[in-house]
Amino acid sequence: MKKVRFVTVGTSFITDWFLQGAMCDHRFECAGIFSRNEATGREFATKHGVGKVYTSLDDVAQDTSVDAVYVASPNALHYEHTVFFLSHGKHVLCEKAFASNATQVRKMTLLAQEKGLSLMEAMKTTHSATFASVKEHLPQIGQVRRYFASYCQYSSRYDRFKQGIILNAFRPELSNGSLMDIGVYGLYPMVALFGKPKSVTVSAQLLHTGVDGQGTLVCHYDDMDGVVLHSKIADSSLPSEIQGEKGRIIIDRINTIDTARIEYKDGRVEDISRPHPQHDMVSEVSAFITMIENGAVENKINTFENSIIVMEIMDAARNECGVKYPSDSYK
Repeated sequence: MKKVRFVTVGTSFITDWFLQGAMCDHRFECAGIFSRNEATGREFATKHGVGKVYTSLDDVAQDTSVDAVYVASPNALHYEHTVFFLSHGKHVLCEKAFASNATQVRKMTLLAQEKGLSLMEAMKTTHSATFASVKEHLPQIGQVRRYFASYCQYSSRYDRFKQGIILNAFRPELSNGSLMDIGVYGLYPMVALFGKPKSVTVSAQLLHTGVDGQGTLVCHYDDMDGVVLHSKIADSSLPSEIQGEKGRIIIDRINTIDTARIEYKDGRVEDISRPHPQHDMVSEVSAFITMIENGAVENKINTFENSIIVMEIMDAARNECGVKYPSDSYK
């Protein structure tokens, strides 16, 4: 079977995780590592047993042996890099958040359709077997009244921030902050399950750089609310829940969706977890490779519509709480 040859853009911990998961799929081959710094790229490539290092995006784009690119650059560069590689005939798997705003996401998806190339936002959780089980079991809890997702994780970079050292996680010029970095984990499953809310109410605590350190979103639907808590400046061990009239589905960790159970009103408890691979990013990679093999432009789970809706919610949230990115000025 012909392998799909990827180049990765980015050498952070997320690319480490990606490669660990991707290499579990026999159809995946890492053809090279892109890094602006050759020494950094060489060190990263050696760690993962990859022979080729690129320091020029043009060289990646012109390499006819490269089929696809995994974009894990800073959020502010997702749009630029995705459009560049699609324009040069490469399939693109782009990390969340998909871009800096919804206008950019629309342009990315339209270009993929125009070029007939596969494009997907790398939201891993919606490709987990347990998420599929949650969706399958929703009718069991009756009329849903509330979706509640909590992902609050104190960032080690916040200690440096308080010392006056501003790392990438808290820089608006990189389209970062709590909502874009981790709040999206609570929003995406909600949209994948329930679609677009009618309106959104937001509160947030802004840091002096202009990004949000934490926040709360209440997404209003006709018969329910979706509540999303996120923070990079405080911890929480709260599970996430989908609350219905006949019971509730409890998801232990919304950022992995490995385990879930139903607690019924009559006291019964049903484990609806499904077996999951050791490396949780393999499922999204496998789904993306299957898209390429089948000639599919859009994924059936991480759809273009879902990605656009999630970004529209985040745009509205940022607008309400006053978080502005330089990328917003050149949509």
